[in-house]
Amino acid sequence: MSGLLRAAARLRRAVAALAALMAYLAGWNYIACAAFIGFDIVARNLFGFSSRATVEVTGYMLACGIAWALAHTLMVRAHIRVDVLLNRLPLSLRAPLHLFALLLLAVFAAFCAWAGWALVDESLLFNAHDNSALRIPLAIPQGIWAIGILAFALTAGVLLVEGLLNLLAGRPQEVDRLLASRGFREETEEALQAARMIRQ
Repeated sequence: MSGLLRAAARLRRAVAALAALMAYLAGWNYIACAAFIGFDIVARNLFGFSSRATVEVTGYMLACGIAWALAHTLMVRAHIRVDVLLNRLPLSLRAPLHLFALLLLAVFAAFCAWAGWALVDESLLFNAHDNSALRIPLAIPQGIWAIGILAFALTAGVLLVEGLLNLLAGRPQEVDRLLASRGFREETEEALQAARMIRQ
């Protein structure tokens, strides 16, 4: 069991690194999105021209950015959760409930990934394009979006496997550490780290 736990931890760290890279790219995507919108506003008001595709392109960028950040958000336990009752339960009950919630999330994410790739396949089949001046093939933004959803489902599955192995090994505290929502101390430490990075 210890060998399986070590392998699961290594797999989680690899997936976490990939998820962090995707979130980093999603962040730069939002900066590019803001720059594009800002340029279009300035160009329209001062120079009298517009890209005429701002709404379509930034809509794709926003959707893809959200999808690509989902895996990292799950990995660092930053999704919003209602856990007032859960936190009052003993650890022996909390750990299985964490896994049950993650199982539901993993099933939902897997369904979304399947539906996303089915949509990409359909767009390729019909050679679908958007209804803008750019006539972008819909399979391109849909495919980028679906990659993010697939990474989210993979991350949920990896966390589920490691959490289940820890529970079977009699380590509910590790399940709680992996899957519980972050407390105010972790949130405070993250804010302090961000402040230190800004000062540097």
